[in-house]
Amino acid sequence: MKRELFKTADGSMTIHLPDINEQYHSKHGALQEAQHVFIKMGLQHLVTQSKDKNIAILEIGFGTGLNCLLTYFEALKLKLNIDYVGVEAYPISSNEWKAMNYGSLLEKEEATQVFENIHVAEWDKRERIVESFSLKKEEKKFENINENSVFNLIYFDAFGARVQPELWTETIFEIMYNALKPKGVLVTYAAKGSVRRAMQAVGFTVERLEGPPGKREMLRATKSVG
Repeated sequence: MKRELFKTADGSMTIHLPDINEQYHSKHGALQEAQHVFIKMGLQHLVTQSKDKNIAILEIGFGTGLNCLLTYFEALKLKLNIDYVGVEAYPISSNEWKAMNYGSLLEKEEATQVFENIHVAEWDKRERIVESFSLKKEEKKFENINENSVFNLIYFDAFGARVQPELWTETIFEIMYNALKPKGVLVTYAAKGSVRRAMQAVGFTVERLEGPPGKREMLRATKSVG
């Protein structure tokens, strides 16, 4: 499928798929969306609730690596130990990730180098970015995830239900539910009623939250205890 570079409203780059009119990140701001949905409503919320410094994260749709990069710096700030797994069926090319400008926009001296380290890390092999942050990028489809009670947090960043409805079903969310530890959290930019109902049907408690710029709402789902 054809992929094109696209500059979003906050100046950060993403990738546009013209054949299906879909972007890897919000056209209203890739950086702003990721920071709000996954860091603020996901990672920061989880740390506030659990006080646990050892956090296992599963990202559904590794894409450009933006969520991983932001998590890395948030983890350093909060003194967390992160075990990060990013699942992606169709990894982007080196030319594409090198065109992303996240490092310069973050205004952190080492951000560009960290972003490169994330992308040059071998696929399907656990790599240590720093002592407190390990990364494993897995090239596979989401339905092939089979972990049980492993993760504290899931970043659900798949393409939207409009273009890939099969990724937003009870079948997929049951896989997500099983992969989470009790009290584990899943966050996503999506807010459709059908998505919320699919999450609830497999046992999640679901909250509607304020969305990122350009989007009224988003969803956060929590796994019940036991």
